[in-house]
Amino acid sequence: MSGTDNMNGLDETNAGGRKGNTGGPARAGETGSTGGTDRAGGLNDRNATGDTGGLDRAGGTGGYIGREGSLDLVQAEFRPLVSALRDQVAERFAGRLHSAYLYGSVPRGTALAGRSDLDVLLALRTDPTEADRAEARAVETELDAAFDVIDGAGILLFGRDVLLSDLERHDLGWFVACLCTPLLGADLAELLPRYRPTSLLARETNGDLGDALPRWRRAAAEATGDARLRALVRGASRKLVRTAFTLVMPRYGGWTSDLTEQAEAFARYYPERAEELRKIAALAGNPVADRDVLTMYTEDLGPWLAAEYLTVHGAKSPRPYES
Repeated sequence: MSGTDNMNGLDETNAGGRKGNTGGPARAGETGSTGGTDRAGGLNDRNATGDTGGLDRAGGTGGYIGREGSLDLVQAEFRPLVSALRDQVAERFAGRLHSAYLYGSVPRGTALAGRSDLDVLLALRTDPTEADRAEARAVETELDAAFDVIDGAGILLFGRDVLLSDLERHDLGWFVACLCTPLLGADLAELLPRYRPTSLLARETNGDLGDALPRWRRAAAEATGDARLRALVRGASRKLVRTAFTLVMPRYGGWTSDLTEQAEAFARYYPERAEELRKIAALAGNPVADRDVLTMYTEDLGPWLAAEYLTVHGAKSPRPYES
């Protein structure tokens, strides 16, 4: 959901493991908002302002990243899907579930029927098990088959303690607090701080591009068929644009999840790479089955961007559970 890249390929996400990007999820079978809790069972959010992110300057606080998305922004054609998701998650995870969230285009109200995927994060009371991952795969499969309005579903699984840990405070914690829309359960954002677009946030969200490049090379070499190549281009394109944006995010002074806007923000500070990144943002939405594109990513733009990121923000802190 971020149709994206898996830990063995181009997806920086892991259902039950790490996300490693501000993007969408891997399918649970591959690798592993405004407002608060919706306890009434409907699709209404307690603080639906229609804000889709950016900086929240209300009350003179200034400089904080506002939470994007809202259940009120879910388009009519996606509402039956969200209701079915909520029912399935509540039934299948029962006492294991702490809270459930939507993220991505569906809660932002920008999803395209038949083209967008459904992005979901589940916070479990303890670390996810293989049985939990199997349940997540089942939910993904059933929703994808039942609803033509989406092109796939992806569910991320994490233990509550990991999401609230100090190590994840500026990656997964920020992801929950700013990019996720509460669907079920008590909102973990209430236990997390507010966030500004700092160099620390940039480092901890996307300071791992250099680690991704070898995986991308292997995935590209092993890919067979146009569908797989398109998926790899889509995932890598998203990761590159988001990394380019967070490179300049502290100077830009805000947040946007829109890839086109991210590319334009980057262009202000790196005009020599501007057209290149604009094309990559377009490929994120309309990927091509082209190995040459992947080669350009892994041998040209990717290494340059990874090196620039290390110079400006430094490397992401190692995660012991990723070794």
